[in-house]
Amino acid sequence: MKKTFTILAFLLLAQLAFGQLITHKNVVKGSYNFWVHVPEDRDQTDSTLIPAVLFLHGRSLCGTDMTKVRKYGSLDALKYGLDIPAIVIAPQNPGESWNPGKLMKLLEWTENHYPIDTNRVYVLGMSLGGYGTIDFAGTYPDKVAAAMALCGGGTIKDYKGLNEVPLWIIHGIADEAVPWKASQRVVDEMKAMGDTTRLLYDLHPKVNHGKLARLFYLKKTYDWLFSHSLTDSLRAVNRSYEITVPDMDAAYKAFYGQPKKDLKVYSYKNESLTVPSSEDASAPEVTYSGDAVYYTVRKGDSLSKIAVNQHTTVAKLCSLNGISKDSIIRIGQKLRVR
Repeated sequence: MKKTFTILAFLLLAQLAFGQLITHKNVVKGSYNFWVHVPEDRDQTDSTLIPAVLFLHGRSLCGTDMTKVRKYGSLDALKYGLDIPAIVIAPQNPGESWNPGKLMKLLEWTENHYPIDTNRVYVLGMSLGGYGTIDFAGTYPDKVAAAMALCGGGTIKDYKGLNEVPLWIIHGIADEAVPWKASQRVVDEMKAMGDTTRLLYDLHPKVNHGKLARLFYLKKTYDWLFSHSLTDSLRAVNRSYEITVPDMDAAYKAFYGQPKKDLKVYSYKNESLTVPSSEDASAPEVTYSGDAVYYTVRKGDSLSKIAVNQHTTVAKLCSLNGISKDSIIRIGQKLRVR
């Protein structure tokens, strides 16, 4: 299907901060607030359609603080430098089950305002986001070119549509947060509905809940998704890929302790883009000076929180900055983290 953009969409394209993060708050009525990231290698005048990845986070990132959605997953992988040649859409769930209808409203709005190839829309999520992936793909199989559900399950009543989608379900048998039988139930329901030749299903012994988050940082994850299209004959699943525990370990080692890219955050408001002020992200989160790495303190930060997020310790932060663990830190203050 050939995509037709509105005049507004072309105006937005002309001012897009390519390679940056864009917040959309209260933009789509009856849906979620969300982030959008556009690949940085695109020319601002280029209206060629490109794939879109819908990333659905787990329960730990629910709430109203949109910065939480950047703590792990596809947006965080981009900040570490992973090349995802697609528009990444990352909504924030306020604290409920993902609603397929709300996600569809968000997706349709984004397709009308960004250069998205509607034949190449992909969805992936973990835990609560794994449930959301199954429910969304099963509800709208004609919209999803391929899906990957990690350590999740499903809540839809009719699983017949899910058999139409190239789908990869992955779960760890050692998962104590979401038992692997939640994924097994989805597979059983799909089999009860008929042909499951588009399904890939992997159970990994000794793999716990958190370890599957590493797949968001693995290039192979996105390559598998991008190898599918709604225009494919019979919409066959690509079985030439394999994701192993060593792959997960390699992804972790490649990114752990590495400095993150400085991505300025823009805000979509009133059909235009602006740079948000104050704690929304006017100041870069991480900056560099020679070999030193500095973090800008934000609202809600503490030394322990900064230490966890920056993969260091409170003692190290205190030593680098000449402060004690009881020191008061201020919003906007720069702390050396490495």
